[in-house]
Amino acid sequence: MANTIQVEVVSAEESVYSGEAAFVVLPGESGELGIYPRHTPLITRIKPGAIRIQPSGGGEEQLIFVAGGILEVQPAIVTVLADTAIRGHDLDEAKALEAKQRAEESLRNATDKQEIAVVEGELAMLAAQLAAIRKLRKH
Repeated sequence: MANTIQVEVVSAEESVYSGEAAFVVLPGESGELGIYPRHTPLITRIKPGAIRIQPSGGGEEQLIFVAGGILEVQPAIVTVLADTAIRGHDLDEAKALEAKQRAEESLRNATDKQEIAVVEGELAMLAAQLAAIRKLRKH
């Protein structure tokens, strides 16, 4: 029995991560999910946040920010289909803070409910991205 699980993280633009892992932690819709090899099959939505991947055989934990998407778990493979996925080392705190400030300004100027909902969703995604950046800095 293998003690690893294949992990695939794909965004609309590219494959962001592909490799064997000892475990994966993801921001599930109902809370954080820990996935180990031979996990029960599962399909769920994921919310904006950080995916943490512990590569098999040790090595440095990989951090990937996702802006939401779908998670499919099979006993031997974890597949993340993300709306947006950014490798931890590619995250830019200054750009994220600037985008958050623009979104906050848009929220102050928003007039209808749909516009407010869209901007609030963007703010939530940016807050999750900044939290992922801070988590990466701690490592």
